[in-house]
Amino acid sequence: MRNTARWAATLGLTAATVCGPLSGSALAAPAAPASLYAPSALVLTLGHGERAAAVSPARAVTLTCAPTPSGSHPAPATACAELRATDGDLEALTVPGDALCTKRYDPVVVTVDGVWNGKRVTYERLFANECVKNSSGSALFAF
Repeated sequence: MRNTARWAATLGLTAATVCGPLSGSALAAPAAPASLYAPSALVLTLGHGERAAAVSPARAVTLTCAPTPSGSHPAPATACAELRATDGDLEALTVPGDALCTKRYDPVVVTVDGVWNGKRVTYERLFANECVKNSSGSALFAF
């Protein structure tokens, strides 16, 4: 009986030694990512002038789209919906509207910097004046 107890103890320790590392992280499910959403956070600025590098921003807002729309943008849900509809194509959001604007040249530059769906975004758009910018029909640039 003494040999049987010794044999069982040896077998148990051997099994624990061999199978122990397998029962830890190797068999465990992979660790969950920190977030299920790719980052989508943007900073939008508006300045009066022809180039963003040459002017100080008159206004700046933040926009976060994942996991929920938020930020200091006045309409984050609508702006995020527009970005999702165009898959982040900012050029597609600046379609000329049908508003009647003066032809006075008072340039307004809008910039967008940040991350959209995990990819770096840098965008700059020049509008002839504020009326032309507002007539683009995009909630993203309405701040």
